[in-house]
Parts: sequence; structure tokens; C-alpha cells
Amino acid sequence: MEEEWLAELQRVAGMNQEEAQQVLLARVEQETRKEMARKVREVEAEAMEEADRRAREVVTLALERIASDHVSEFAVSSVDLPSDEMKGRIIGRQGRNIRAIEQALGVDLVVDDTPEAIIISSYDPIRREVARMALSKLVADGRIHPARIEKEVEKAQQEIERIVMESGEQATIEAGASGIHREIQKLIGRLKFRTSYGQNQLQHAVETAKLAGLIAAELHANVKVAKMGGLLHDVGKAVTHEIDGPHAIVGAEIAKRYGVPDVVVNCIASHHGEVEPESIEAVIVAAADAISGARPGARRESLETYIKRVTELEEIGNSFKGVSQTYAIQAGREIRVLVRPEDVDDLAAIQLSRDIAKRIEDNLQYPGQIRVTVVRETRAVEYAK
Repeated sequence: MEEEWLAELQRVAGMNQEEAQQVLLARVEQETRKEMARKVREVEAEAMEEADRRAREVVTLALERIASDHVSEFAVSSVDLPSDEMKGRIIGRQGRNIRAIEQALGVDLVVDDTPEAIIISSYDPIRREVARMALSKLVADGRIHPARIEKEVEKAQQEIERIVMESGEQATIEAGASGIHREIQKLIGRLKFRTSYGQNQLQHAVETAKLAGLIAAELHANVKVAKMGGLLHDVGKAVTHEIDGPHAIVGAEIAKRYGVPDVVVNCIASHHGEVEPESIEAVIVAAADAISGARPGARRESLETYIKRVTELEEIGNSFKGVSQTYAIQAGREIRVLVRPEDVDDLAAIQLSRDIAKRIEDNLQYPGQIRVTVVRETRAVEYAK
């Protein structure tokens, strides 16, 4: 009877048992694939949400454990004088003293109408600090003549070298990055006299090292590599006056020359995107550098510079076709670009945001990052009468 039923079923269905099994399996496989795809999308969305939450938690935790002051110092290029009569003594008979000072120090002295002060002009922060120290001692002593100037300049240079070395050693200890060559420590110490938008570069290097170490510990990465990479990431700035090229690449070459491990060299070279990061520690160092430079109070700029930067941002946005208006908001940290919907479609709006961001990167110097938001909207207006 079972054989007869089976034969009848095969006759009605028009297929044998093996063919029926294949059809059933194909249908089950199709349904399973759909279900799997749906599950994959759900898992991916959950993973993205969890990753975003975890990333925010890690960065927040690192920032909470770094207690840093707001910026309080900037490049000082003037020496206070007890009286304006001292200006004449600094200039000397027929300008011999001021010529001797400028020749010995490699700086320009500006003697103008500023009351009881003399301005030191030099692109090199180390020379400027040597000049400030030597002039302060000469003014305090009162005896100003070429022989005395040479002696005080020599003393000031030795004192600055000692301060640079001590600062580099102290920064290495404070950052917890041991095993660094003394010449590298000396270069780190030179950053004590350099600032960027008012932020002292030595303090920035130590802060970046601490932040990188904290983030690496949270992510179970190599804490020592992250700390060393954070401390050394801007070492190229100490010699960029003497060597051409981006400070990240210059710093990486110097570090490699003095036996710094390759993984740390990559952290230095890749923190501004000149080369690709090859480890998670390199990504962490770049993130720590951005956090240190962009945190509230880290950097400041003059009102004229700020207004100029904001104006240039709006001009860059308005220079693209289809843009109706550009607004710089949040103190120049973001620009809102309003486009004409009839000229720019949704896909073009995405491309436009990338093009504007690329042009800002190529043409402007700014601390932190700038967000570009392109707004495209269509409004339909009608009046009820």
C-alpha cells in the first residue's frame, strides 16, 4: 500500500522522491539565506552601536584621567628694561653693541617706541630664548660692551643646553617611556621653547604619551609602544628649521637613526597620514594627538587669525558650484554648506562634502579637525486662502 501511495504521489507531483527532496532543500536554503542576511544586518548594526559606545567610553576614560591646565604660556619675544635710557646703552656708540648682540645671537633686535622694552625677533625659539636670557643678564649687570656680550651669550647658550637636556629627561620620566637615546631626549627638550597655537609642544608631547598609554591599556594594546610613540610623535618639529619636509617624516627618520623600534617609527610617521598606520598603536597615537590638540583650552589663536580662518572657511565653501550659502559655526570647528536642490542631488551632496574637506586640508592650517556638513532640502510652500 505504501508503495502504491508513493507511486501515486510521484505521478500527481510529476517528480520522483529525489527530485522532491532537491526542491525542498532549495526552498529551505533560500529561506535560510534570507534569514541569515537579516540576522547579519542586525548583528552588524548592534556591533557598530557597541563599538561606538565603547570608543566613546575609552576616550572619555582617558580624558578623565588626564588633569591638564588650560594654555597659560606663549612665545615671549621681549625683554623688560628698567628705563628707556637702557635702550641707548644696548644700541651703543654708533650701534656697535646692538650689532655685536645680533651677530653673536643670530637674532634681530627691534628698538622702537615700546616703553621700557626691547623686542627680540627670530624664527628659531632656541635662539630667541638664548637672546632673552643673555639680554636680561646684561641689563641687570649694566655693563654692556662687545666683550661682555660674547661672554654672556656663551653662558646663556650653556644654560639653555642644560635646560634642554634636563627637560628632555624629565619628559621621558613623566611620560613613562624608557630606553630613549640621549640625543632624542635632547630634541624632545628643545620642544620646551616651541608652541603651536599657544600650546607648549613639550607639554603636548607628554600629554599625548599619557593619553596614548591610557587608551592602549583600555584596548589591550602595547602600552609601552603607545607611550613612546606619543612622546616622540612631534620630535621632528625640533629640527624642521634645519631640515625640509613634513615634521612627521623628519621625526621618523631621526628616530630610526637612533635605534627607535620600527613600530614606534611608524607611529611617528603616520600620525598625520603621510604614511599608512601599520599597527593599532599607530592609530592610538594619532587619536591621542588629536585629543590633546583639540580639547577645550588646549590651543588659542589671536582674534585676527581666527577671523581670517573663519572667513577663508566660508570662502572655500562658497567657491563650489551649486552652493547657495556657507556658515562657519562652533568657533570654526564646523561649516554648514547649504546647496540649491535643483543643482545638487543627494549623491552629489556626499561628493561635495568630501571635496570641500579635501580643499580645506590642502589650503588651511588649523588645530584639531573641521566638520563639513552639506545640507540639501526641498521645500514645498502653499497658502490656504
